[in-house]
Amino acid sequence: MHPAPSVIFFTVFSGIGFGLLTFLGLGYPAVTGWSAFAFFIIAYLCAVGGLISSTFHLGHPERAVKAFTQWRSSWLSREGVCAVIALITMALYGAGLVFFGQRWGILGLIGAIFSLLTVFTTSMIYTQLKTIPRWNSPLTPAMFLSFSLAGGALLASQVKWAMALIAISGVIQVVVWMQGDGALKSSGTTLATATGLGTKGDVRAFEPPHTGTNYLLREFAFVVGRKHSMKLRIISFVLMVVLPVLLLALPFTHWLALLAVISHVGGALASRWLFFAEAEHVVGLYYGKR
Repeated sequence: MHPAPSVIFFTVFSGIGFGLLTFLGLGYPAVTGWSAFAFFIIAYLCAVGGLISSTFHLGHPERAVKAFTQWRSSWLSREGVCAVIALITMALYGAGLVFFGQRWGILGLIGAIFSLLTVFTTSMIYTQLKTIPRWNSPLTPAMFLSFSLAGGALLASQVKWAMALIAISGVIQVVVWMQGDGALKSSGTTLATATGLGTKGDVRAFEPPHTGTNYLLREFAFVVGRKHSMKLRIISFVLMVVLPVLLLALPFTHWLALLAVISHVGGALASRWLFFAEAEHVVGLYYGKR
């Protein structure tokens, strides 16, 4: 799949933002007044900024509001509904903390639940796609949720939780890479099954369907070299998991915490680029790209 920058930014930063809202809703850190205001500003900048960026790859961003009408059948629509409920609920909860010094626990709990549901529905947009075997796995929502909680714990200054959740997200990421590498082959989808000609003998393309590029090739037949992919995986894992955990293990300072956040986010961006770049859409079979 073509790794569109807007979608990469969206999935990483909205996930971190809703992860931070989850911890704030559960009372971590236990802040009020202007300190709480600062945490909520960071959470909303990440969550809302990510959601807004998701519209940049649409042909008609002004029509995005219509997605809310399809919540019965569309995970994209469910994501929008959950996001709106989470943001409104957490805004009310945050107002209690900032302006009244009160923690309205039931609002916080509801906001935390819908924040996680938003991340889950985002992941299901990709998980449901049987045409991309690498994504069509329970590991995909597990990865999205673990990344969100790890980033949220890091921004919420919950050091022990952050170290544990970052390590868990790293393990899940490695398993996702290992399982994903053989997903297309294990799915049994080939040019023979795609054309329905498997019973006639070996099937191969006589010549390419097009003499030049087209939309399908640009969006669904992106190919990343194996050596390049492996280097990016190592860089991503070191930045996203190893370096932040080492920095958090040192005596706490705000500068070390900032470096841990920057490193983790940089690694998450690289990981999410690979998430899209390595995804093999079965339409590539028709073009000899798989």
